[in-house]
Amino acid sequence: MSKQIVAFLPYGGNSFTKKTVDNLLDTGLVKKIFLLTQSDAPKIDGAQIIKTETPFGSKTMQIIAEKAKDEFALLLTNDTLIEFGQFGLERLLNVAKNTEAGIVYSDYYEIKGTERTAHPVTDYQFGSVRDDFNFGPILLFGAGKLAKALKKIDSAYKFAGLYALRLAVSEKNNFIRILEFLYSTIETDVRKSGEKLFDYVNPKNRDLQIEMEKAATKHLKNVGAYLKPKFKSIKLEKGSFEFEASVIIPVKNRAKTIGDAVDSILSQKADFKFNLIVVDNYSTDGTTELLKERAKKDKRLIHIIPKRKDLGIGGCWNEAVHHPKCGKFASQLDSDDIYLDENSLQKIIDVFRKEKCAMVVGTYKLTDFQLNDIPPGIIDHKEWTPENGRNNALRINGLGAPRAFYTPLLREIKIPNVSYGEDYAVGLEISRAYQIGRLYEPVYVCRRWEGNTDSALSIEKQNYNNVYKDRIRTMEIYARISLNGEKQVNGK
Repeated sequence: MSKQIVAFLPYGGNSFTKKTVDNLLDTGLVKKIFLLTQSDAPKIDGAQIIKTETPFGSKTMQIIAEKAKDEFALLLTNDTLIEFGQFGLERLLNVAKNTEAGIVYSDYYEIKGTERTAHPVTDYQFGSVRDDFNFGPILLFGAGKLAKALKKIDSAYKFAGLYALRLAVSEKNNFIRILEFLYSTIETDVRKSGEKLFDYVNPKNRDLQIEMEKAATKHLKNVGAYLKPKFKSIKLEKGSFEFEASVIIPVKNRAKTIGDAVDSILSQKADFKFNLIVVDNYSTDGTTELLKERAKKDKRLIHIIPKRKDLGIGGCWNEAVHHPKCGKFASQLDSDDIYLDENSLQKIIDVFRKEKCAMVVGTYKLTDFQLNDIPPGIIDHKEWTPENGRNNALRINGLGAPRAFYTPLLREIKIPNVSYGEDYAVGLEISRAYQIGRLYEPVYVCRRWEGNTDSALSIEKQNYNNVYKDRIRTMEIYARISLNGEKQVNGK
């Protein structure tokens, strides 16, 4: 097979770069190798150095498109070691040629000491528009695909160039994942899943997030899924409710934390009548007994053990929302967490009253179990704007917390009976037609500890969660295209 690949590697002086260059040359498939660097770095035989302003900005993407021309462009997204398996790069190239795909990528191994650990990735969907989609560190762009797509992206991006480019490529081309482990690499981000969870709302990344939003919004316009800032109104007088608000907690085996959560709610001070509905999903660790005792002491605590035994968090929410004692507004609290102070619930309901919105999302701060602040601190989702929030929501992995809903609407929509992403799915559907109110001061304390369900997920579980949310996005984008009366792009 002739040399048909032009390779591009970010280069920060990593000691593995020379080995990766040698490995690429050894395949016999690579015409040229370019090292993309922001600062002076030692020359490496077999590679040319190109100075770039930022590694993934628009100018860098222009350089890549110009240097690759009509050849296949292989881009490494990490400055790390790459070792190909038997004919691994040839396999990538063959698939790219045979399918005429926009991007081909594959599963890979992570090198940890002397061991190689399997790292499967996930299939790219129409709704895989989140900017943290994991292709792995190798992307092989189809021959000539970059130049056409490059015309669609903003030339001024410092951070979102690669993201905008791959969205543009996806508008006219399929992405192919090869379910084979074609290479090995050293993982450079060894943090646990729970530590990576809040990267996208870290204030340090604000400039990057603004660019990512612009790129995502343009893509949604291109595919006919962009929603203009026009919203249906909510009639808050609909229905008759004994309680103005209910706080809802689904719980299973949280004897260590549920008491604190209950106390933080029952100590709320408000100018309206409220209650607490706890849906106990067959706990076995003493949670049930604790809740029964609390319910005897305070009638505002409604302790429910559902008849069904197939309920996830979403199903437990449905049980509470459709309970006759549920209030006009249903506010969320996780069984691990607490409201910040005695005025939290009042502040949330005040937003409903003032803005006549269908859903309210608050702000929270991260602490350890002893309530000591931990990075990145306050999670306020300031990337949300009334004008474009519902479009940008498709790019990010969550809408924030605590979440509260207008109960009559929630009873109509129903919540998916799953234990991950159920609130995100509902939030997207609500935002399709209605405005979501925001509260940018902390009203909620999210306690991170080893018992959190997302503290250290396996790769397989992370992939499952990501695939589910991508599928939610896929369905939502199709729904928005339909709402706009647009035809699907490229038959997708």
